[in-house]
Amino acid sequence: MKKVLLFLILLTSTSAFAQQGVIRESLKVKSKLLGKEVKYNIYLPADYDKTNRNYPVLYLLHGYSDDETGWTQFGQAQEIADKTINSGDAPPMIIVMPDAEVTWYMNTYDNKGRYEDFFTEEFIPYIDATYRTRAKKEFRAVAGLSMGGFGTLLYATKHPDLFAAASALSAAVRTDEEMMAMPDERWESRYTTIYGPNLKGKARLTDFYYKNSILKIIETVNPEKLKTVRYYIDCGDDDALVKGNMVLHASLMDKGIPHEFRVRDGAHTWTYWRTALPEVLKFTGQSFRR
Repeated sequence: MKKVLLFLILLTSTSAFAQQGVIRESLKVKSKLLGKEVKYNIYLPADYDKTNRNYPVLYLLHGYSDDETGWTQFGQAQEIADKTINSGDAPPMIIVMPDAEVTWYMNTYDNKGRYEDFFTEEFIPYIDATYRTRAKKEFRAVAGLSMGGFGTLLYATKHPDLFAAASALSAAVRTDEEMMAMPDERWESRYTTIYGPNLKGKARLTDFYYKNSILKIIETVNPEKLKTVRYYIDCGDDDALVKGNMVLHASLMDKGIPHEFRVRDGAHTWTYWRTALPEVLKFTGQSFRR
């Protein structure tokens, strides 16, 4: 009986120390560049309202056709962040999850859509001004899945001065050959508004396309700039995107850019991404720690 009581006391004490962060959902920020409001979810660590401390920030990006609620509704971001932070595997951090609709986190070919500009010129400054963040590169990271994995790599390689770490899960990285061979119906439904209409085969590989091609950026940008960001790349072995991710891995190796690369058992599913998020938080936390 004494052992049972002692176990219950220890269990109660442990639960008492397991602090829970707070999720605030579908908040809005006005964007002059986009001419509309943009929604976002935010995770604030458990002690955010109890201290005057400033926190590092992780921007966590959703996939195609999802929104700002994806990571909290399906990805269990709050539960996973609480567990990882409470265990000491990651430091307390703010996690920001914006809605990017189906923009691919890019500006469009005609510059009528300017999501990338919004993110770097309006959204990050807004978050830094509204919340107690540590508003420096070394305390800012980006991560995401699928389309968000593409966005993660796009921002980290085009704006390496903004991020200390980038974690891309099942990133939508495709080779030129894959983009040229994509069926017209799929291309038109996914990419026409971004890259331009009536593009078939090799005609899709425009100058604008190459300016936003992860593989081309790695090929052409000064590697020393890219080395200022820590990279974590993870894709399932049953994922159709694994080929592009393996080419990405090879390209980074060829350029001598340090990175972590994982191919695990799994597919393009939330089950896979939920198992990846704890490692993303640990990897990100390593960048934030001193």
